[in-house]
Amino acid sequence: MKAARLHNYNEYLHIDEVDEPKATGPLDVIVMIGASGLCRTDLHLKDGDFKEIHEAEGVELPYTLGHESAGWVHEVGSAVTNVEIGDAVVVHPLITCGLCRPCRAGDDMHCVEGVFPGLFVDGGHADFLKTHARSVIKLPEGVAPKDIAAHADAGLTAYHAVKKAADILYPGTRVVVIGAGGLGHIAVQCLKALTPAEVVVVDRLEPALELARDIGADHTVLADGNEVNSVTELTDGMGAEAVIDIVAEQGVEKVAPQMVRDAGTYYVVGYGGALDIPTQEIILREISIVGNLVGTYNDLAELMTLAGQGQVTLHTSEYPLDAINDAMVDLENGDLRGRGILIPEGASA
Repeated sequence: MKAARLHNYNEYLHIDEVDEPKATGPLDVIVMIGASGLCRTDLHLKDGDFKEIHEAEGVELPYTLGHESAGWVHEVGSAVTNVEIGDAVVVHPLITCGLCRPCRAGDDMHCVEGVFPGLFVDGGHADFLKTHARSVIKLPEGVAPKDIAAHADAGLTAYHAVKKAADILYPGTRVVVIGAGGLGHIAVQCLKALTPAEVVVVDRLEPALELARDIGADHTVLADGNEVNSVTELTDGMGAEAVIDIVAEQGVEKVAPQMVRDAGTYYVVGYGGALDIPTQEIILREISIVGNLVGTYNDLAELMTLAGQGQVTLHTSEYPLDAINDAMVDLENGDLRGRGILIPEGASA
């Protein structure tokens, strides 16, 4: 089969011919990939940002990237009962044990035995993916893999952060979403589906702001160096009860906390930057800073319900799997609109 593999850090990927994975364990599931989503984490992996972590975990190159996967069940282990061959599924990005305390509590993103395909073992930028019965969710009737593949991480991450923020977003509150690209445009829709809050979107690109308006944002702000003042004006001089930072790098993480009102919460979703906030400011303003790590299996199942109802839709740009490096360049240059979706040559509709 074909697979997009990382051979060396700071180099683009190679399309290799490799053996198809097989179901060797009783709960293994082999998924024929219908689509896989391109994530900014793929760029971080390519750029060597995970090199030290890989070395600590014993990850050897080359290996196959890709952690946003959807397709059809191709093969199952002897004990799999929740899906059958031919079922259309989305794949939760983590393979979990189901037995540890976090798994038992429904917090499976923190599984103590978790394995993350695409980051530490072979992932889904390929014709086939090996995963686990605990990781697959049947798609609603009429939903195609290519239409929801990016929900396996981008949508899931957005939903997870919005679900946390929903607890403090009562009628009359405001929430700022920074970044309206592949993940941010999903967060806007989730906010409109789950909360009554007024949604303000900040982005440096006018086409992204136009998309945000089209999908329900109440206000949009161009990140032109004056975005903090603009948000302050839109929030009666107070700032927003919640700021969901999809970017959190390239200086965005320096200004984002300034958009949070006193006693508000800053939800950090993107990564790559570094926070430097005086502890005195955190105390005197009584602001909270909350990290967000993808999301749980239940979060993804709930998001699939919203997708099936048409409340959350993905705006995507499709590329053949062979053109993954073109897609990565477009993402790096800011030329990719919505989420990049990679389609293997043999994938059917």
